[in-house]
Amino acid sequence: MKPDSQFYSHCFRTLRSSHLFANLNDDTIQNMLLKFQLETWKHKTPAMDSLDSLKKFYVIISGRMRVCRTNPDSGRELTLALLGPGDVFDIVCLLDRREHKVVVTAIDDLEAIHAPIDDVRRWIQEHPELNQTFIPYLARQIRSMEGLATDLAIHDTYTRLARLFLRHTKPDPAHDLQLIHDLSNEELAKMIGSVRMVVNRHLQKLKKDGLVEIHGHHLAVKDWHALLHATEHHPGLK
Repeated sequence: MKPDSQFYSHCFRTLRSSHLFANLNDDTIQNMLLKFQLETWKHKTPAMDSLDSLKKFYVIISGRMRVCRTNPDSGRELTLALLGPGDVFDIVCLLDRREHKVVVTAIDDLEAIHAPIDDVRRWIQEHPELNQTFIPYLARQIRSMEGLATDLAIHDTYTRLARLFLRHTKPDPAHDLQLIHDLSNEELAKMIGSVRMVVNRHLQKLKKDGLVEIHGHHLAVKDWHALLHATEHHPGLK
C-alpha cells in the first residue's frame, strides 16, 4: 500500500493500535505497510478462503468476520472465532504452513489488508518486539479455543450462552458487549453449538432474571457480576 493511498492513514492507525503490531515503532509499521494490499467484501458474503490464507496474512481494518466449521451432511455450523478490527487471520497457516479448512463470512461490510505470508514469517524472525506481542496474541487465541471446547463438553446451553456474554463484556459500569451486541439468535447459536429456538428461550430467561437487556436487535449485559454468579450456580437447564 502506497503512502499516497486514501486508505493509508486509516490502515496505519489500525495496525498501530492492534495487539499484534502495538510494540513496533512507526517507521517499522510504515515499511511493513508497503507490503500490504487492501481487499473488501460485502456483508453476509464469503470472505477469504482457506487457500488464500496459505499465501496471504490478513489484518482486519473494519467490520467483523466469522470463522466457522461446517458439517457437510447436516449443514450445522460452529463458529470458531469472531474477529474484528486489529485482529489477524490466519495464525494457524502462519505457523504450520498447512491449509486451514474453515469457512469465513463477512458479518458486516469488511475491509482487510493482506501481506505475503512469507514476509510476515520473516518479520517475526527479524523483529523481536513483534514476538513480544505475537506470543501473547497466540495465547489468547488458544485460550479462546480452550474455552469453547470446555463449554461444549461440560456446560449446558444456558451456561454456554451466559459465558459467551461474559467473554465479550468487561466488568465495568458500561457492560458493553463487544463484537456480538447485535448478532441474531441464529448467529449466537452458532457460537455456542446450539440452535436459534433454544438460544431464544434462554435469552428470555436471562432477560427475565435481570441479567441482560434486549432492545430490538441490540443486546447488553445489565449486571456482569450477577451474570457471573448465575453461570457458577446454574442448576443445568437443557
